[in-house]
This record gives sequence, C-alpha cells and structure tokens, in this order.
Amino acid sequence: MNLKELSLMLGLSQTTISRAINGYPEVNEETRQRVLKAAKETGYRPNRAAQRLATGKAGSIGLIMPVSPDHASDIHFAEFQGGLAEVAIEHDFHFVIMPARVEDEQEAIRWLVASGSVDGYYLAYMRENDPRIAMAQSLSLPFIVHGRSYGRATDYAFLDVDNEGAFYDATRFLLQLGHKRFALLNGPADLDFAFRRKQGTEKALAEQGLALDPAHIRNTFMGDEQGYRGMKEILSGPQRPTAVLCASTVLALGAVRALNEARLKLGVDVSLIAHDDELPLLKPENFSVPLTTTRSSLRQAGKRVAERLIAMIHTGTEMQQPQQELWKVDLVVRSSTGPAPAKD
Repeated sequence: MNLKELSLMLGLSQTTISRAINGYPEVNEETRQRVLKAAKETGYRPNRAAQRLATGKAGSIGLIMPVSPDHASDIHFAEFQGGLAEVAIEHDFHFVIMPARVEDEQEAIRWLVASGSVDGYYLAYMRENDPRIAMAQSLSLPFIVHGRSYGRATDYAFLDVDNEGAFYDATRFLLQLGHKRFALLNGPADLDFAFRRKQGTEKALAEQGLALDPAHIRNTFMGDEQGYRGMKEILSGPQRPTAVLCASTVLALGAVRALNEARLKLGVDVSLIAHDDELPLLKPENFSVPLTTTRSSLRQAGKRVAERLIAMIHTGTEMQQPQQELWKVDLVVRSSTGPAPAKD
C-alpha cells in the first residue's frame, strides 16, 4: 500500500493523509483516527525520505544517554525511556540516542541539533544551575526538561515530580509515629531531585526541632549494592536510626538486605519508606515486608514528556510560553512503617 492507493481508498487527498499521520492540528480528530486506522489495517508506512523532504522534519526525538564507568545501566532511565517509546511509536517517531559523559553533554546536544537528525529533544538528570538549559534556549529546536534545575528561573518547559513535597510528607508521617532518628539513602548529591528530597526531609525535621545526622546520609547511584552498603555502614555507627528514607525501591532492596542481616525487623525495629517509580520488576508490595512508598510512575512521566515534545514539534506550542507541570506524589502506607520502638 502506497500513499496514492491509500488516498484513493479513503477518498482523501495525499496531503490530508500526510498531515493526519504527522499530527498537524488543522486535520480534525475524526479524520486523523480514520487515516491512522486505515494505515494500520493496510500496513501503510510513509516513506521516510519523502516525508522529510515534504515536511522538513526528521521524524526523530533526540536524547542523551548518560554513561559512567562507576556503575552499570540504570533501570530508572530504562523505565522512563519505555514510556517515551510507547508514545513515539504511536506517532511514528524514531529515537536518535547519543551516549555522552557528563562533561560532554553540552557538546553532544549541540551536535544533535546541528546534525538535523532530530526535531526536538529532552534533557534529564538536572543539576543545580544546570548550564544545559541556557544552552538549549539559545538553540533553534524544541526541548523539554524532565525535572528542574534548582537555582534557575523556571522559564523553560518541564515536567517534574514534587520531590520535596513527597519526602516532606514521608518524614512527617514517620515523625507522627514517634521516630526521631532518621537516615536518608539518596541519589547522587549533584542531582536536583536528590537535593529536593533531602530538602523536604530536613524541612519536616526542622519543624520538630530535629536534624539529619550527616553520618546517616548517603548519596550514591541508586542501585541495590549501593543501598546495601550504605545501610550496613549506617547500622554500624554508634546511634542506629529508627526511620529510613530511600530515594528508590532499588536502594531499598539493598537496605532491606542489610537490615535482615542485622536481624532487625522491618516495621518494628526500623521503619522504612522508599520512593516507588512503579518499576515493573520491583513492586513494593512484593517485598517480604511490603514497603510504604511515595509513588509516581516514571513510565507515565516518559509518555507525558513524549506527548508534549511531539506536540511542540508539530505545532510550535510552548516555544514562546513554556508550560510547567509538577506532579504530586501519593503516600501509600504498607507494613514497613510502624511506631518508633518504645526503648527509643
């Protein structure tokens, strides 16, 4: 099935069919769905080269894949990409993935834009006063940020989770259970989400005249082994915390292993709350003691970022007046939290 044949079958012009498939806003939704249904049923796929010549667009989203010799692949990155991919497939967009070290990311983004191989891109793993935002604003292509950059004006399109609010609420919940000694197993200290989660924890503690003991804070890659090592080190100290906050269920997996080795009962001797990105292979309810969590889906965030970026590519929306989305987080109470031990 080619474009001409599909045009004759539907009684629509070839231009209308192309615009419907490419998401142009002047094609009404009923016609768009009719075209997409027929294209799927007949196996029609637009010729990429011809499509690019006709529209001036590459039909691709650009992304930088962070690489580091310090750790293996990041399951959180993969889950977000899964959501992005779902929407990209629906709109017949491709990915152009460029691996880069942290110090080379700006150069990698400039190369992507200059190459003409992408129509837009997204930025992730935001840091304080992240220079990539100003650089992206100086370039000609649409972009959206997953996260935010502390210390910068929010004059850019972003989608973020209320990390500060999530850990503020989690800490307050534990305080209401009588806990006073807290530990925080967090992501890398230079990343915005980790900074905000620590800020939320400290804010709730300060309201009760308490503070995080620096000896009870760990900032690491969010892996099982890092969670295990961090929790084991903290437990070996002179004052064991009774409440633990983990920045991910992957960190919590390791932390729980260390607590089990120490013969500490979760929800009785130590209470633990983890942030749940709704990773399909690590569900908090499947832990031996189901985890209390702050919950927000990374896959849904990936889908939403893709939807907004593709809309920006097709219509130019948000280019002049970028929109900001801040998702609230649910606190889901399970068995890993309980009253502070009486002796403490």
